[in-house]
Amino acid sequence: MNAVPGIDAADPASRLGRRVILWRHGQTAWNLERRFQGTTDIDLTETGVGQARRAARLLASLNPAAIVASDLRRAVDTAAELAALTGLAVTHDEGLRETYAGVWQGLTHEEIIERYGDEYAAWKRGEPVRRGGGELETEVADRAAPVVLRHADKLPPGGTLVVVSHGGTIRTTIGRLLGLAPHHWESLGGLSNCCWSVLGEGARGWRLLEHNAGTLPEPVLGDDT
Repeated sequence: MNAVPGIDAADPASRLGRRVILWRHGQTAWNLERRFQGTTDIDLTETGVGQARRAARLLASLNPAAIVASDLRRAVDTAAELAALTGLAVTHDEGLRETYAGVWQGLTHEEIIERYGDEYAAWKRGEPVRRGGGELETEVADRAAPVVLRHADKLPPGGTLVVVSHGGTIRTTIGRLLGLAPHHWESLGGLSNCCWSVLGEGARGWRLLEHNAGTLPEPVLGDDT
């Protein structure tokens, strides 16, 4: 079995509790254009498919017990690459979709700052903001974190769940599962396309074992930047 960088399979402590891998989807054209996707259903690019296939080979080596994914195509197609290697069925759940951002969706980063600069600045300061009239970050965590916990509860002892989702949703979910105050969720850096974070079950709850791990360093391109 091939080892994944940052995960020590020989460490007995790493096998005691359940493990959740939160895996961001591959690249899309809107990522490259720095266009806010939100819940808009965008396909992977050819590069994004390649990223998913490469990352899936590493994640498959961890012998996941289950896969759950957002029902947006970019997550569905990313999850399918891991399912093809593991033989696992993928459960799709709309609760894992990216943040709905209303009128921001489809706009570039520059257009958002130009048209909604005050709103953008307030969000970056950690204030509760309905970006584009959409969801609060806490509302995203309210719908996504229970999905993750529900599927994690079904794992066998020491089992691994792979959650295929989106940058903003993964960040808010990690913040919620770690018990961080929403104001501090921004301290978790963004995820590059097809990179992942790992939560492990410890005596005091979930712990962040890895963040933005992957095969090669990639820029962070997406809604969460």
